[in-house]
Amino acid sequence: MESLEVTARTVNEAIAKALAQLGKTRDEVDVSVLSEGSRGILGIGGEDARILVSPREMPSARPTPGDVGKVASEVVQTLLDGMGLDAEVELRPVSPDAAQNGFAACVNVVGEDLGILIGRRGETLGALQFVTNLILGKRLRRWAKVQVDVENYRVRREQTLRGLAQRVAARVQETGLPFTLEAMPANERRIVHLALANHPAVATASHGEGDQRRVVISPKR
Repeated sequence: MESLEVTARTVNEAIAKALAQLGKTRDEVDVSVLSEGSRGILGIGGEDARILVSPREMPSARPTPGDVGKVASEVVQTLLDGMGLDAEVELRPVSPDAAQNGFAACVNVVGEDLGILIGRRGETLGALQFVTNLILGKRLRRWAKVQVDVENYRVRREQTLRGLAQRVAARVQETGLPFTLEAMPANERRIVHLALANHPAVATASHGEGDQRRVVISPKR
């Protein structure tokens, strides 16, 4: 629908007139004031207010997980091609933990020698996921959260962290002394916390600031 130019005695009256003609509410249009008008002198020489009203493009229906996954796959593939990497993207079922974190879909990058996409402690992978979600949101015109993985790194890392958490918990239970793990990003600390959430003998807590935040596993008191 094209923009509509309307005149009236005041800006508010012009807006009301435009809304009536368009059959829209105020939230459904953008209004540009071309002239606020003037009263003139003793009612002589007055000028009506003039506005330009443009209907807003309303968002489409909420995308399904399948739609999100398809568009996310296209976004990641475009990024990979732009980096000159010989890799492909596949859709993977969303894990229960990822679903609890609000991920609507999961895309996994497969290929040879893709360590460059993972980076130290998964930092590069985290950046790839962040950029993917920004582009995805613009394409869908709605925020949709997807998880990006490379050669199932996140799955393997989660298994490693759960195993580490159980081994350290056994050590803490045996020695009665707390143990501090290496610094981890928030998503990895969460895996450790969840792995030991129901442990009968140990408790977990995060300490530190920024990149140096660590999980401490201690005996329950």
